[in-house]
Order: sequence, then structure tokens, then C-alpha cells
Amino acid sequence: MIVQITSGKGPAECCRVVACVQSLMIKQGKQQGIELQVLENKSGELNGTLLSATMMAIGDSLDAFIKDWAGTVQWIAPSPYRKYHKRKNWFIGVVAFNVKELMQWNPKDVKLETCRSSGPGGQNVNKVETAVRGIHLPSGIQVMAMDTRSQLENKKLCMARLEAKILAWQTAQLMEQQQSYWQNHCVLERGNPVKTITGSLF
Repeated sequence: MIVQITSGKGPAECCRVVACVQSLMIKQGKQQGIELQVLENKSGELNGTLLSATMMAIGDSLDAFIKDWAGTVQWIAPSPYRKYHKRKNWFIGVVAFNVKELMQWNPKDVKLETCRSSGPGGQNVNKVETAVRGIHLPSGIQVMAMDTRSQLENKKLCMARLEAKILAWQTAQLMEQQQSYWQNHCVLERGNPVKTITGSLF
């Protein structure tokens, strides 16, 4: 699953909470046998702060782990940046989505073309069209396979590579859309946190 932590449009303190929550989630994940791979961290203006963090969660019992975090997280602590600031409640958002459920891969969207291979192998290489080009029509993404002298094998390789490339492309798009959603609409439900944490932000 893809997990995103965002400060919305919150101040530096919220960006600090994003970094702290990411560390807590990674630590808790290890304890529960869940691996959290950091895909992208967008740094805030101050050292040790993050505007957003995107991670890939891998492991069993993901649903329970995600349920514990998904939604608005409230962190209660004095500001580490503004000494006399009265506010002590900082809010960030955690959202998760299942990559496999959201991905759309349909082999019917692929156009396959055969062409002659190039490279070493003598005259036989160029006599038969064994190379295969796959074009994903909705996105225009293309891949080429000419690893073997078998057109059938090259077709299989081409489809596998194209599927991997499309899934990576769709994942990037989903992450961008989700980030835009949180940033533009600032949908943090401050009155209804799923988790409240009290602790220093220093």
C-alpha cells in the first residue's frame, strides 16, 4: 500500500510533526513485521521538517496497521520554533491506498508490432521480424523486446515490461493526485483525529 503523510498547508510545526510521525510509523512497522520504504520526502523550509512523506508499506496485517494511522493525527506539544506561542495542537493527515486495487492494467489496451532485430547475430537476425514493440494506447508508453530469436518469447517479455512500466506510471500519477488533493483543499479534520500523540517536537 502507498502511505502519504502531509502537513496540508500547516505551519512549520506541522511539518515537524510529519517527520516525527514518519519515524514513529517506521518504528511501529518494524515491530509488527511491516516494511515501510520511503519513496519520496518533500522537505520543509526548516531543518528536520517535511511538507509531505510518501512510503510503500509491505507486509501482512497491513489493514490493522493502516487503520491505526489513516486520517487526521493530532500532536500536542509546545512549538519548537516559537518560544512564546500559545498554540500546542498541531494536525497532519495520513492517507493510504491499495496500489493493486487502483491500478488498471488491460492487455487489450496494448498494440503489439513486430520488427526486425538489430545487433550482432549475422544475416539471420535481420531476415525475420522477431523483435516486438508494445505500445500502451491510453498513455502512449512504449517498450521494445528483442532479447531472444523467438517472437513469442519477445512478446511475453514485452508485455511484462510494459505492465511494470504502466504500473509505475500509474502509481506516480496517483501519488501526485493525492498530494494535490491534500495540499489544495487542506481537508484535515482537526476536530476528529484518529490518533492523538503528546510528546516533544524537539
